[in-house]
Amino acid sequence: MGKEIKYSTGQLWALTLLRVLIGWHFLYEGLIKFYTPGWTAKAYLQNTTGPFAPLFRSMTGSEIVQRCVDLMNEWGLVLLGLGLFLGICSRYCKIFGIVLLLFYYLAYPPFASLGVNAHVEGSYWIVNKNLIEMAALFLLCWFPSSHITGLDYFIRQFRFKQKASRAQ
Repeated sequence: MGKEIKYSTGQLWALTLLRVLIGWHFLYEGLIKFYTPGWTAKAYLQNTTGPFAPLFRSMTGSEIVQRCVDLMNEWGLVLLGLGLFLGICSRYCKIFGIVLLLFYYLAYPPFASLGVNAHVEGSYWIVNKNLIEMAALFLLCWFPSSHITGLDYFIRQFRFKQKASRAQ
C-alpha cells in the first residue's frame, strides 16, 4: 500500500479499543437478531421514513427479498463484528460496516421534520449513533491498526514468509 504509519502506544491502544468496541456492538446486535425466535426486519423496513422510505418498504414486498435482508442483517452483523473484534479482514469489515450503517441511517434519517419513530433510539438533528459509528469506522479506515494488533498481523506475517520462500 503506502507508507507504514507509526503509532505511539497510546494511539495504538485507542485505535484498537475503538475497533474492538465497534466489533462487539456489531457482533452483539447480530447475535441478538440471530437468537431471537422469529426475528425479522420487516416492521423496521415497513415503517421507514424519509426520502428513501419507498426503497426500503419495497424490500418487504417479496418473501425472498425479505429473507435475504434478514439473513444479511443477522450474518452480516455477526461476521462484521467478528472481523472487527478479532482484527481479521478488518479493512473489508470497516468498508462493509460503513455501507450497512449508511443503510440504517437512510432508513431512519434523523431529521426533525420526520418526527419521532419507535425504531429510532434518538437523534440530535442530523447526527445519530449510526452516523457517529460510520465516522468512527471511516477514521479506522484512515488509521488502520489490525495489521499490528489483530489477526491481520499473523496473516500478514504468513504472506510475507510465503513471498520470501518463493523468492529463494
